[in-house]
Formats: sequence, structure tokens, C-alpha cells
Amino acid sequence: MKIGQADERALLEGMVDLQREEIAGLLEGLDDEEARRRLVPSLTTPLGLVKHATFVERVWFHSRIAGIPRRELGIPDTVDESFELAPEDTVDSVRSTYLEACAHSRKVTAGRDLDEEYDWHGDSVSLRFVYAHMIQELARHAGHGDILVEQIRAARP
Repeated sequence: MKIGQADERALLEGMVDLQREEIAGLLEGLDDEEARRRLVPSLTTPLGLVKHATFVERVWFHSRIAGIPRRELGIPDTVDESFELAPEDTVDSVRSTYLEACAHSRKVTAGRDLDEEYDWHGDSVSLRFVYAHMIQELARHAGHGDILVEQIRAARP
């Protein structure tokens, strides 16, 4: 079935997966130095964006929905920390970790009702909300990454 003809759940899951592919694709054709290159004052780099997207998957799906405490998952305390790169982070390692996180997120949500609710800072949000939030979050960061990657490629000799 085409995503444009899908039911609500398939549509939401399909749109999240499309954005996940865009995030993972940011690292295509970049070497480790290029992927770490900072072109803006913040910690936003192509590699940092994919690492941050892993954080987002873990916060929303692995912690909030699956109920695993953030500390057990090794999730940073702040959003800014989620962009920080360790010396051992490479294009391959960060992409692999991200794809594993996405696969686990799919397992976490399998069979859950879109109206099932989860705590969000003392309020509750539905799985439907989480999917919508993830679509916009990942799409925004994919756009940031597209611009950075374009600049990196344009600077090649």
C-alpha cells in the first residue's frame, strides 16, 4: 500500500520512517572529518544531528513509551549534550547506533494503540502525538543537516 493511501497508523509510522531515512542519509558520502565539521556556532554537525536523533528515539520511545528510566538507557541529561561527539564516534558507528535505535523504537510501538497515553512532564500525550512530534522533530533536523551537507560538499576541492 502506498503511504498516501494508508490508514492513520500506517501513515504516521510511514512518515516517521521517511524522516528516519532522511536523518540516516545525512551521513552518506561524508567522511568522518566532514561529518564532524562545525559550520555554525552550536554543536550542530551532520554527525551530531544523527547522534541527537538517536537521543530523541531513546527519550520518546525507549524511555517514555517503554518505561525504561533514562539513566538505564545512558541518555544524556540535556538536549545540548545529545549533540556532543565522543572521539570514538564515527560515521559508521553513529549511523549504526541510530538505525538500531529506530529498529528498537518500532518494536516498542508494535501493537500499541494510538490513543495509549504516556507521561510527559506531568501531562499525558498519546502515541499519536509522539508520532506527530517525531515527524516534525526529525524533519526539522533533516533540513538542518541538508544545508550543512550541501555546504560541506560545496567546499570540496
